Amino acid sequence: MHKIFLILVFISCVQGSFAQTDSAANGIAADTTRQGNVEKYGFQALFVNKEFNSSTSYDAQIHPQAWGFIQDYLDRHGKNLEKMKSWGIPYFTLIDNVLMQYGLPNELKYLAVIESGLSTNATSWMGARGPWQFMPYTAREYGLNVNGWIDERTDYFRSTHAAAKYLTYLYNDLNDWLLVIAAYNGGPGRVYSAIKKSGSRDFWKLQYYLPTESRNHVKKFIATHYIMEGKGGITTAVNDGKQTATPAFAPEKTDPTISVQTIVGKFSSVVMAKNLVIDLLRFNQLNPNFDAVLAGNQPFDLRLPNDKMQQFNANRYNILNESVQLLMRFYGDDGMKDIYPKVSELPEVKKKPTPKKKS
Repeated sequence: MHKIFLILVFISCVQGSFAQTDSAANGIAADTTRQGNVEKYGFQALFVNKEFNSSTSYDAQIHPQAWGFIQDYLDRHGKNLEKMKSWGIPYFTLIDNVLMQYGLPNELKYLAVIESGLSTNATSWMGARGPWQFMPYTAREYGLNVNGWIDERTDYFRSTHAAAKYLTYLYNDLNDWLLVIAAYNGGPGRVYSAIKKSGSRDFWKLQYYLPTESRNHVKKFIATHYIMEGKGGITTAVNDGKQTATPAFAPEKTDPTISVQTIVGKFSSVVMAKNLVIDLLRFNQLNPNFDAVLAGNQPFDLRLPNDKMQQFNANRYNILNESVQLLMRFYGDDGMKDIYPKVSELPEVKKKPTPKKKS
């Protein structure tokens, strides 16, 4: 195992792929190491000040060194990213829900945008694959099956959980999100080297000690964040100095074609859409924040077309069981209890008593 670990560290430094390394092996100790959920500082290095001020325009606060790259990126990719705000909603919803479970900033969903354009089958010339562009050995380190029969790097649900774990690991070492983005692209070893050479953990001060690809990867992230968020993005909208939530798409309860029913339980939007044969985008439009609310053990007002609601009630327990199995497939029973407390106590998943045979 020790030899394997050393090989992975070497590959991370030489190839620039994002295999994990140990900070002590690089001679650089992180300023602080956080246990459990990562504290949500957001991306303060994006802005001039440490905190984003919703009473001031977004443009006035963006870091001046980012402007040149942002403008060029906006000219080349702005139209496509504007379109992605609509068609990418189901993917962003899934990613947001997973990031929330790990206490990670939801801005990290834009990393999947610059890595793969949200494509499950994106493959790099080096062999990275999936929406999060995992290399095979890193994917396996974070629990994904990659072999001749199955490649779970293309599984949105499982690969996003693996990415969240890896990002948490990187942040615990680097304590700065822009450095995490650089490490995700070029490997943490190269970021540690840039920190050592520059004597700083500020991305803007150490950026030219990073490989060009990693430096530009961070700036692509910044530009994507600006396009998605700066003028009314899908996570926050800055309008007249006020920060507002993303508008909900759920219809009024008076719509006669839509049934509304309060539910509880660990239902998955992906499983619901599959079993009810409803487009995932449509399901998320009807039920914004579905996974996030139910993950917090809260009741949810489920909205479905009348015929789909009848179908749901007829198959409710099968859908719930499949949803729970999907979650347990990734977490295991103990992990489920940590992230979803008391799931085994829900009446929907309790085993029904076996009827006694008549004598």
